[in-house]
Amino acid sequence: MSDGERSRYRIAPKFGDMDPAEFRAAAHEVADMAANYLDRLESFPVLPDITPGSIRAQLPAGPPARPEALDAILSDYSRLIEPNITHWQHPGFMAYFSSVASGPGILGEWLASVLNSNVMVWRNAPASTELEEVVVSWLRQMVGLPDVFDGMFTDTASVSSLLALVAARHAVPGLDARDEGLAGRPEIGRLRVYCSTEAHFSIHKAAVVAGIGKAGIRLIPADEQFAMRAEALADAVVQDRRDGWWPFFVTATVGTTSSTGIDPVGAIADICARERLWLHVDAAYGGAAALVSAYRPHFNGWERADSIVVNPHKWMFTPFDASLLLFRKPELFRDAFRLVPEYLRTGEAPTVHNFNEYGIQLGRRFRALKMWMLIRYFGAEGMADRIRENCRQARELAAWIDADPDWERLAPVPFGTVCLRHRSAALASSAEEPEVLARLNARNAAILERVNQSGKIFLSHTALRGRYTIRVSIGNPRTRMEHVRLCWDLLRDAASLTAA
Repeated sequence: MSDGERSRYRIAPKFGDMDPAEFRAAAHEVADMAANYLDRLESFPVLPDITPGSIRAQLPAGPPARPEALDAILSDYSRLIEPNITHWQHPGFMAYFSSVASGPGILGEWLASVLNSNVMVWRNAPASTELEEVVVSWLRQMVGLPDVFDGMFTDTASVSSLLALVAARHAVPGLDARDEGLAGRPEIGRLRVYCSTEAHFSIHKAAVVAGIGKAGIRLIPADEQFAMRAEALADAVVQDRRDGWWPFFVTATVGTTSSTGIDPVGAIADICARERLWLHVDAAYGGAAALVSAYRPHFNGWERADSIVVNPHKWMFTPFDASLLLFRKPELFRDAFRLVPEYLRTGEAPTVHNFNEYGIQLGRRFRALKMWMLIRYFGAEGMADRIRENCRQARELAAWIDADPDWERLAPVPFGTVCLRHRSAALASSAEEPEVLARLNARNAAILERVNQSGKIFLSHTALRGRYTIRVSIGNPRTRMEHVRLCWDLLRDAASLTAA
């Protein structure tokens, strides 16, 4: 704002907060800015055309010493920030997994910020605590799990899985890691964690943080459908016990990150029961599909898990962040993490959830409010309808790929993600020869880059059995078939313009 312009807002006073009347006016303006952004999402390129460091170069290197006018702050937001993010809300964002903030979820996030409720003990957050209990129960019912499961919200699946791993470590008979630790104890064997070659790397990070280490992870091979081979898991556990390892934790995934593969949870649960191993189900992405009863067979066996993670911020249209951690034995989680200094002791403790006692964090965000609002706004059936539609859109794209001899689908499509590559019909018989494979990988990388440069669609990639794989992930309620058709047209156009 130039020196000659007059601010519509007062400069911050020397003491105190923003005046409520001024806050009201500013809040109305910010609400209009937010609504305008959502209204014109498709006018933005999904990926901004900027280079690293270009935004930072336009920002002061040091903080302002004196108050600035809110007009100037909002103007800089509109000029520098809004147009220069990657637009996850855009219906053409089909990379990674969607993380979409729906309208009612955004409103709930705003109200949660106003209340600023720290959901650590019941006494300092009674309504917030009890709403979290209710919303966790609602979500458990919505995905068809029995009432033996309790749970809570965390920030991400990485933290949810870490908490499950630490609780599982606490449950190992005779280990006493909570009190004695792991270091300097030659009398205990090395702990072993199992997951498939397709599991998310957060399991590896959790093992590092929990003292198991990367060397304590055993990767179980996947089959042609990118699902863990249960018989290989059973053999690995027997071999490890013979070799002096201490098996204790298995992660089964429903909807792996690269291909959305589905591990045979029922067969894995049988092994875990027989071998007395903790079963953790990572359904961070796929779990939302359990809202649709027709997809429940994909989850057979997960009701036998010791812990489950589902991320509403991935495919339940919830503003980031919100991860749902469900556990079969809440008292075990509480015993693993509970430390109560005098200043946190309250008379209600035996009868209420003090959620800080079930995990690492003391301070916790009021995530349940946005979930409560959006579940009520859409209804359980409405949320299921939107997920069902995303899956239908993905199946239709998969059918177009299957019908085109120059394209190849590289994985099943159980949910809303399609994995593909361009491979001309003439190369079908030689596509896996090393020289041809290298050429196809480079070609598909170039196709992806060309599509992303269009600004109309944003896709990501992975590698499946050495093949460069383009991923199209559909999980936005704003995405319509015209966007899916545009994505397919852009892919084919890019292939025709990319040198073989």
